[in-house]
Amino acid sequence: MAVLTTSNLTLAYGKEPIIDELNLQIPKGKITVFIGSNGCGKSTLLRSMARLLNPKSGSVLLNGKDIAKRSTKQVAKELAILPQGPVAPEGLTVLQLVKQGRFPYQSWLHQWSPEDEKAVMNALKATNLLPFMETPVDSLSGGQRQRAWIAMTLAQGTDTILLDEPTTYLDMTHQVEILDLLFELNEKEKRTIVMVLHDLNLACRYAHHIIAIQDKSVYAQGAPEEIMTEQLVEDVFQMSSTVIPDPVFGTPMCIPYGKGRVVRHVNTPQYA
Repeated sequence: MAVLTTSNLTLAYGKEPIIDELNLQIPKGKITVFIGSNGCGKSTLLRSMARLLNPKSGSVLLNGKDIAKRSTKQVAKELAILPQGPVAPEGLTVLQLVKQGRFPYQSWLHQWSPEDEKAVMNALKATNLLPFMETPVDSLSGGQRQRAWIAMTLAQGTDTILLDEPTTYLDMTHQVEILDLLFELNEKEKRTIVMVLHDLNLACRYAHHIIAIQDKSVYAQGAPEEIMTEQLVEDVFQMSSTVIPDPVFGTPMCIPYGKGRVVRHVNTPQYA
């Protein structure tokens, strides 16, 4: 079952299409990762799926309904998006930020409720931020700050979460921390996670489904072990590489060619 579907979707800034007549489906309850070279339209596609960018033509369906014909609050109760590099107002605490995730449920008739409070506390607990709830967001470390934003999307209570490069500017430890958190949300709560990632090896490790974008359309899509090949890396990224099984996880691992010190020559089989 697909939670998000695009039908002949064309996206553009100005006259030149960035995505052209794209048809794809995002599987429900899985982790899907968009990969592709810089400027190929990954983030633009993600924004259109959250109704932040109107299509030039075609449509995006969210749970079978045209997202463009639904109200902002209706969409926000089913789908949350975390854009790249969000910035919180100065002095805003973690608790205040996470509470913003409940705005789609607020109205004149429905003010802050025990249900809202429970959703916020559960989001803080899931992201291990309860000890930091009164801490200003701008004083947190990069990994903590990203977890705070993810907590806000969790408080929104949606089954589907979109994230645009959630590990950007984070060191290796915090990259894995954030991706482990998202993996656990998918495993335990069956949330549908859709991400843009640049690191192919992390994408292959965490994704159930990868969509490679190239030349304004889908170059390939499927399970990482089925589609991640040296030919894909060559065509999508214009980079020669060797693709082998990760020695720990068994998922595809891409070793790009380039200059550097050669300590010893290793003959390893191509990933089959």
